[in-house]
Amino acid sequence: MNSILLQFGSAAASSSSASGGASQYSGIVLMVVLVAVMYFLMIRPQKKRQKEEQEMRSSLEIGDEIITIGGIVGKVVTIREEDIVIETGADRTKMKLQRWAVNTNLTKTEQHRKEVEAAKEAAKEKKAKKSKDETPEISDTAKAAEEKIEK
Repeated sequence: MNSILLQFGSAAASSSSASGGASQYSGIVLMVVLVAVMYFLMIRPQKKRQKEEQEMRSSLEIGDEIITIGGIVGKVVTIREEDIVIETGADRTKMKLQRWAVNTNLTKTEQHRKEVEAAKEAAKEKKAKKSKDETPEISDTAKAAEEKIEK
């Protein structure tokens, strides 16, 4: 009886070690999947946003109307390497700011909005023209057949 229990115990131990190895691999796979999901849902979009902000700040031009992180609205007067000078208010007060303090370029935003509206309008016109072209014209033979049916 003891020999049967020993054999059963050793068989159970060997089967648990085999399933333990499988659970280790599944744990590693689960960790890799979680890291990948986290990268695609959190890290990648944040890097994309930072890149767009950096491009916006580097493409500032004299005359652009901007909003700073603090909410100050002004027009760019001078651009240097790391700082800009803006003009605010009716009394044309000038302020020197760091480029990183620029939050929004209203001039570029307005241009982009107009381009999107123009593209939407062009798509609507194209769709209307396409639906008008697809309207079937009645051929002469069809007209003649309709006339015969009416008589």
